[in-house]
Amino acid sequence: MQNFILFLRSLLFTAVLLVVTPIWACICFLALPLPYSQRYYVTSRWNVFTIWLAKVVCGIRYRVKGYENLPDAPVILLCKHQSAWETIFLLCNMPRPLSFVLKKELLYIPFFGWALGALRMIPIDRKQGVKALRQVTEQGRKRLADGQWIIMFPEGTRIPVGQKGKYRGSGTKLAIDTGALVVPIAVNSGEFWPRNSFVKRPGLITVSIGKPISPEGQAQEAIMEQVETWIESEMRVISPNIYNRSGKHVSS
Repeated sequence: MQNFILFLRSLLFTAVLLVVTPIWACICFLALPLPYSQRYYVTSRWNVFTIWLAKVVCGIRYRVKGYENLPDAPVILLCKHQSAWETIFLLCNMPRPLSFVLKKELLYIPFFGWALGALRMIPIDRKQGVKALRQVTEQGRKRLADGQWIIMFPEGTRIPVGQKGKYRGSGTKLAIDTGALVVPIAVNSGEFWPRNSFVKRPGLITVSIGKPISPEGQAQEAIMEQVETWIESEMRVISPNIYNRSGKHVSS
């Protein structure tokens, strides 16, 4: 019976989003002539609404640790990726507009992707390899100069709860190339909004923000090791009951 109720709540959540998202996308199109800060604000209200809806309908609450660690400076956020939840939450809850490094295919998603295209994201084609990395550096430098923060998921994809993907160094390379600070973020969203799962479960998501890491005088590998060590250690703090303490690796 409990699983059936969870299914119904998840169904209601999805149904409401299916109705609201096209309407919101149209509003985003109307906002295109506005200055970017206003356009970003209008577009990100969908994110605010979705996080609220998940709380009211599905019982998914959240708390943020370490918000005071966010500096008033150019930043590259490197975040654990377990769920779609953090991509929605972070866009509307950081002190500066975010620019996601994302797969260009996401921009083709009806309504959602079209509205996303109104923002200054960094879409890439992963198949292009070195060319894609060069694009991240070039566009990332511009976004940081415009006052945006860059956000990347170093494991590259959503990772099952309790497991660890292969950490990739494109984010730390960008930090070295631009001099931007690196801020690691751990999140246990997958416990309640699992990847590839329709049913969402009530609970408290923890978003934990680490202290900034300066790239000055450091090698790319050293910075990445610090990021990986902090995130994986923090996962054991915020998700102690189910996290795989063996650090099982998942190829990504």
